[in-house]
Amino acid sequence: MKKITGLLLICLLVLTMLSACGTKEKDTSKTGAESSEKPVTISFVHWRGEDKEAFDDIIAKFNEKYPHITVEQTIYPSEQYQSTAHTILQDGEAGDVFTSFPGAQFNTIRKADLFEDLSSYGFVKKFNEALITSGIDNGVQYAVAFQLVYNQPVYNKKAFEKAGVDFEETMKDWDSWIGACEKLKAAGYVPIAFPGGDIGPGQFMNSLMMNLEPDEAIWGRVLTGEAKITDDWWVQTLERFNELNEKGYFNASANSLKHQDGINMVASEEAAMLATGSYAISGILSKNPDLELGIISPNPASESEKVWDGIHNATFLIGINQRSSKKDAAEKFIDFLTDKENASEYAKASGQQLTLKDVDYSSKELKEIGEVWGPRTTRTQPRFFITDQDVQNAVIASIQDVIGGTEPQKAAQKAQKLIDEILSR
Repeated sequence: MKKITGLLLICLLVLTMLSACGTKEKDTSKTGAESSEKPVTISFVHWRGEDKEAFDDIIAKFNEKYPHITVEQTIYPSEQYQSTAHTILQDGEAGDVFTSFPGAQFNTIRKADLFEDLSSYGFVKKFNEALITSGIDNGVQYAVAFQLVYNQPVYNKKAFEKAGVDFEETMKDWDSWIGACEKLKAAGYVPIAFPGGDIGPGQFMNSLMMNLEPDEAIWGRVLTGEAKITDDWWVQTLERFNELNEKGYFNASANSLKHQDGINMVASEEAAMLATGSYAISGILSKNPDLELGIISPNPASESEKVWDGIHNATFLIGINQRSSKKDAAEKFIDFLTDKENASEYAKASGQQLTLKDVDYSSKELKEIGEVWGPRTTRTQPRFFITDQDVQNAVIASIQDVIGGTEPQKAAQKAQKLIDEILSR
């Protein structure tokens, strides 16, 4: 009996040791005593300037729990961040915690081997698995998308009501969309604020192509040369941009307008819609809290050709710099940020829906977007399937060329020539 008892004790001891060594998930719940730990400063870089105060508040709470960890927040304009983030991260001195756009930027940073493998980190389990696939490469979870956004126009409900525009009718087919724009223009509004000077083309192209080429694999075929943007589906997309611009449904000098200017146009009720996405809602409401806003999407095809109702994207991919020397502190910060209470506060302050399993949405707009768009069929943002940044730039340039006066067919031919050169390198 004594031998059996001794053997059991040895087995329990071995199991306890294996349990302690066999998991990489770390205890990030320590408090109090950690104030005596060595001070460390981590860098958090991203592009969401409008979320600075929300993150400042969360960082202040994080410092109460982990007083030895300082988080320095550095924010870049989104366009600059897309082109320079991989350079900023190179030496591991900046961006211990950093963010990435899905698609081309994720691909660039991944090729530079700057993402830490997050597969065994505990905070990954807090996310909805179906919404964080954009941070996976070859089966490895390198980043987790934090935000769920709808990349389609924001609209002023009172402007629609004043102009006699019906929400459902507007989304039926292309003629219905054009009819709605005409009514809004007649009612004294700029129908669509189009920030062609920065993010507008890359956002609105998604809605304007979604049912002209409903196959989500189309951009992959363009990248292999199996499809061309001189094909009907893209030329027709450019024709949609051209029609909206020529009929005066965009603001004047659309290629010069910046996103912030577009937000101001809707907030001041000069424009009825903003052709970017749901992420703009909080910025508009911060300037005019009396507005009632929603999101809407054109169907660029006929009613019978309609496959998709709108566009969504899981974005703001959060990662840890593989070259950072402060990965433990970086992990603690992400774990804190993704806790239910902190994530819910961020959702409320930023006006963003999140990809986490457990979030409380107290915002009227967020609740309504979930109710109206949750049951609809939405397509993952097509632009982020263009995983080559140079090709993506050529595609976006074709839109700006059309807004600048180039015929759609010629703009497509010019862009395809560039793409052929890029693919032949």
